[in-house]
Amino acid sequence: MAKPGLNLDRLLRPRSIAVVGGSWGRSVVEQCARMQFDGQIWPVHPKHDAVLGYQCYRSIAELPAAPDATFVGVNRHLTVELTRELAAAGAGGAVCFASGFSEAAAEDASGVELQQQLLEAAGTMPIVGPNCYGLINYLDGALLWPDQHGGRRVDSGVAIITQSSNIAISMTMQRRGLPLAYVMTAGNQAQVTIASMAMALLDDPRVTCIGLHVEGFSDYHGLQQLADKAHAKGIGIVVIKAGRSEQAQAAMVSHTNSLSGTDASSSALIERLGFARVFSIPSFLESLKLLHSCGMLRSNKIASMSCSGGEASIMADAIGDRPLEYPPLSTQQRAALREALGPMVALANPLDYHTYIWNDLAAMTATFTAMLQTPADLTFLVIDFPRNDICEDDSWWVAIDALIAARDATGASVALVATMPENLPESLCVDLMQKNIPSFGGIDEALDAVVASSCIGKSKPVSDALLQSEKVINESVVLAEYESKKRLQQAGVPVATVELVSNLEQAIAAAAVIGYPLVIKVSGIAHKTEQGGVVLGVQSEDQLQLHAERLLKISDALLIEPYYQHAVAELLVGVVREPDGLFKLTIGAGGVLTELIRDTASLLLPVSSADIQQQLKSLRVAPVLNGYRGQAAADMPSIVDAIHKLCEWVVQNADHVCELEINPLLCLENSVVVVDALITSSSSFPKSV
Repeated sequence: MAKPGLNLDRLLRPRSIAVVGGSWGRSVVEQCARMQFDGQIWPVHPKHDAVLGYQCYRSIAELPAAPDATFVGVNRHLTVELTRELAAAGAGGAVCFASGFSEAAAEDASGVELQQQLLEAAGTMPIVGPNCYGLINYLDGALLWPDQHGGRRVDSGVAIITQSSNIAISMTMQRRGLPLAYVMTAGNQAQVTIASMAMALLDDPRVTCIGLHVEGFSDYHGLQQLADKAHAKGIGIVVIKAGRSEQAQAAMVSHTNSLSGTDASSSALIERLGFARVFSIPSFLESLKLLHSCGMLRSNKIASMSCSGGEASIMADAIGDRPLEYPPLSTQQRAALREALGPMVALANPLDYHTYIWNDLAAMTATFTAMLQTPADLTFLVIDFPRNDICEDDSWWVAIDALIAARDATGASVALVATMPENLPESLCVDLMQKNIPSFGGIDEALDAVVASSCIGKSKPVSDALLQSEKVINESVVLAEYESKKRLQQAGVPVATVELVSNLEQAIAAAAVIGYPLVIKVSGIAHKTEQGGVVLGVQSEDQLQLHAERLLKISDALLIEPYYQHAVAELLVGVVREPDGLFKLTIGAGGVLTELIRDTASLLLPVSSADIQQQLKSLRVAPVLNGYRGQAAADMPSIVDAIHKLCEWVVQNADHVCELEINPLLCLENSVVVVDALITSSSSFPKSV
């Protein structure tokens, strides 16, 4: 966990770099020289006099001064000793390359203890890793990096932080024209976490946006601080989070031992922080590219221009389930486009401007200028360049010149998109990026980038601290339905009247109090419906006697409740304690629809009433709640209030609650009522009164 007060400035932007190690150290020196780092480079090796022309020092003690940054590329035991020496000398920070620490605990129990020794040796000196490649500062040419990379010096760009050194190398090899300012690997995050790295990078005004590739979250307080700081500075953060599948989770545990929480809770956390989540490396890189060149988009409205109806239809279809919109052409746009294109072109957004004007700079400029008079926040020009080894591409550059002229005339945000990445030359991407025009290799990736940018643009991080229980529950129990309902009832949650009976006489007496029609359920049996343990709509005492006698043969006790015949909808509401101690609220379609349509939304506690209302609006059953096709609407304020009270009860009892499920929560015209509830808690949970 990152220590308060750690200052990463010297480590990130060093004027002197010490390099300790054999072949790995030599590679770091070579990389610094190749990138023309103009600070001091001090190789350290006990047997060498020079490394690649640089004077070599036999020990840390012999260095001319305390280095700003040090790459420590020796075995794990020596890493601890050298870290102690660097900290004592007043060094600015170190990258610990060696593995065999906590990530290897399953194979070597001593790794955990060794990592603790490393932390004690470092003290207040920042250390990155262990078990990582380190960092690359492309702005200043400062590298603590022992391998190849594909980046170049830049004046400004995006910062990428990843837990995987191999993924980091691959990202530097991208040929998409994305300017990289920093690439950092986090390794075990023994001391410096991903959140604290990103916080430090936000202090560099040359960083335009930040991308995080993570395998697991841990520093929740740091992430909240990062979200607040990024929002205040107007810097977008994009996240690609591994672990959606069981196979990926297993790989994560073996790689960095970083599994924490389920994927649904990760998505809820990312949304809560105001970050954008993407699900592939190409979409990750393209989202950063859009943020770098155009910043955060204010809306989800886009436009598209192409010289082919096929491309126009593909762009239209590509939206799919993405929350994007093609606004219709305005009267002004139509008039200007008709003048530029003539009567034979069907005008629409996406626009197929045909090939009539191809290679005509004036006509293409007029068309593109007219199209940019739009409420869309970003307009795409769909264009695939031909192979320049066997084809001519002169006329394609006319389209590029026309786009630039139209952009300059209107001030609108524009982008290129090729249907295939190989049809977009890297040189063009680099050139246009310098003009703040992003070029995307792939339609899906381009649209993912728009979703990410607009998501960040309209979001605001939730500043309330996450609810997290550090109490370990070794033994849990499932409370009976009657007990679960009584606890919720005491919390102010509207629960259906329920009577627990053990014989026919008590059942008849309970029915007289509650009134018909009734519901009869067996008590203490899981999956009651599947076992025939639930009877709905009992209308009379004769029916009650018939069903109660049968059910008492399979259960010692019965629940007698009122039967609600005209519910508007049924909802599932659940809260689960995640492995990391966070609490995930899930709201979705309930009753028989729960497993059928899997319509759910998740939030992390604590939540506000506004948060709950927003999630309800996102469900596919939302139109039913609001009165679909003239049908009665549910009482939304009552639904929100019931769920909020439920969450408040969990907050108050966080050290005991493992899981809570309400299914269904009946949504009525004028009220809401819980008719089935189940709580799993610690065995030490005090009994309800």
